Amino acid sequence: MFRPVQPIFPIASTPAGGLVTRRSALAQLGGGFAGLAMGSLLAPAEPAAAAVGYGLDQRSPLQQSPARAVIQLFMHGGPSHVDLLDPKPSLTRYHGTPPPAEVGDDENRTKYLLGSPFRFRPHGESGLEFSEIMPGIAAHADSITVIRSMFTEHRNHEQAIWMANTGLIRPGRPNIGSWVAYGLGAETDDLPGYVALPDPVGLPVDGSRNWSSGWLPPVFQGTAFRSQGVPVLHLKPKRSRTDAVTQGRLGLLQRLNRQHQAQRPGELELDARIANFELAARMQLSATDALDLTSETKETQSLYGLDNPTTKSYGRRCLMARRLVERGVRFVQLFMRGQPWDTHTANTAGLKSCCGQTDGPVGALLTDLKRRGLFDSTLVLWGGEFGRTPAAELRGSNTARGNEGRDHHPYGFSVWLAGGGIKGGQAYGTTDDFGYRSIENRTQTANLHATILHQLGLDHETLVYSHNGRDERLTDVYRATIIRELLG
Repeated sequence: MFRPVQPIFPIASTPAGGLVTRRSALAQLGGGFAGLAMGSLLAPAEPAAAAVGYGLDQRSPLQQSPARAVIQLFMHGGPSHVDLLDPKPSLTRYHGTPPPAEVGDDENRTKYLLGSPFRFRPHGESGLEFSEIMPGIAAHADSITVIRSMFTEHRNHEQAIWMANTGLIRPGRPNIGSWVAYGLGAETDDLPGYVALPDPVGLPVDGSRNWSSGWLPPVFQGTAFRSQGVPVLHLKPKRSRTDAVTQGRLGLLQRLNRQHQAQRPGELELDARIANFELAARMQLSATDALDLTSETKETQSLYGLDNPTTKSYGRRCLMARRLVERGVRFVQLFMRGQPWDTHTANTAGLKSCCGQTDGPVGALLTDLKRRGLFDSTLVLWGGEFGRTPAAELRGSNTARGNEGRDHHPYGFSVWLAGGGIKGGQAYGTTDDFGYRSIENRTQTANLHATILHQLGLDHETLVYSHNGRDERLTDVYRATIIRELLG
């Protein structure tokens, strides 16, 4: 972090006769600015937002914790739990028939039951079952906990996304990554504490609001990195400059920023902007290395599928995520374009496509975290905003099996966690025989969020921020509890 440094302009060397010429004065002034800027860049210092106490300086967790970072693999659209993570033989047995009364379809959306076209089989010593189209993830069955009893409060994408990422179905709240950055700061001065990795071909549904800090100070919002081309736009000037000129410009800019900031105390957006400018300056020294995937071995690049057109894009983001947490980034989120898991039509083909793009890279990420000694300290979360109905959703007159779709389903769905002190090889909670409703160990989003914060050493009840006269929390109005059964 930057620390204000008073400029010192030495006049130790002067022309003969002791006179200071215009040329010598400019040279000395330029050297002084260079020293100022380089000292600010390389020395540990107070954050730009220190005046209001909201910086990214590293803070110790309230309690000893197994995890120091989170990688969230958010699957926009709602992956079908009954086709991927929650096997339901009854769906196959009663395929094509109206649902029995015990399903209790309150909205009358379940016209006839739709069995999964995919086979499930047990994996690892635990025997945890996964779909046949998730072999990369299934290879880590003994390290994964699948929560099969999730439920949420809204069936629309945006509201359910807000619930999954911010804790309520209202817009404008801070993302969980912002809460983590607020609670723990950053482990490194040279990279953001919270990074988002969107799809290079397009933003996910709800755009950049997915990594917004809401009403938390803007310094805690996610920084979006690109996975193709230059990772961070405008990080370096178009025209090359000498080190002396570059550092002189930075030093002068810092002095002007500090003066401007001192005249406007309490302006959080200004504080955040200055902090981000200073971070960008430091990233010129470190971001190139952190995001240079060519430095990885051919074996590692192949492991992530960078040599396969289908997996290359998501594989690059998974590898970037590993490199970022390895270098001290606290929270990394990966997103896909739009909402590809929203399989209203052609559910079978849609799931094959999504798993084809992501399963291999996600399996590679888990493998790589383990072999680099990062798995135990990195919590990996996979899931979407809700699941899909156990019934067919027909569009038009197309009723051939394999072309049916599944509608949004908030009443019961699955997510999984691994690493970061999570006990693997288990399924927690259940849905009914048809995957319609969460019935055992029902898990609301607030409990999941409380557990994630706990694994990072944060208390969801005391991690608060005063906003509009009340202490806001990630788990907010819910009496959330930590899911102890998930912990190793």
